[in-house]
Amino acid sequence: MKLHQTHLAGLNIFTAHGEGFVTVNHEKYEKSLIVTPENIVPAWTEAKPDALSEADMQQLMQLGVEVVLLGTGKQLRFPPGPLLRPFAPAGIGIEVMDLPAACRTYNILAAEGRKVAAALIFD
Repeated sequence: MKLHQTHLAGLNIFTAHGEGFVTVNHEKYEKSLIVTPENIVPAWTEAKPDALSEADMQQLMQLGVEVVLLGTGKQLRFPPGPLLRPFAPAGIGIEVMDLPAACRTYNILAAEGRKVAAALIFD
């Protein structure tokens, strides 16, 4: 699905998503990644949501963002609760959603100038 693109010079924005891929600024990605308005971290993890490690989550906590959108593929799948607990005391919101919703929500928050990250896991 092609996403409505707002022209935001210099920001990373999702321009499309589909079965097994997303495009950021018209560049295609087919493996897990982290996207912030300023950076892209390709090949973030090989894990599925229920097998994420503390190291995977620690990487998300060190991004310097106020909210992390965890896109878990076609379906909403929560990682184990203990991995999510450290975010609130650190002042970081974490929202788990399916991958298309994470892309759309990220674009809205990035356009508002928010410190946001989308961490995407593909099925």
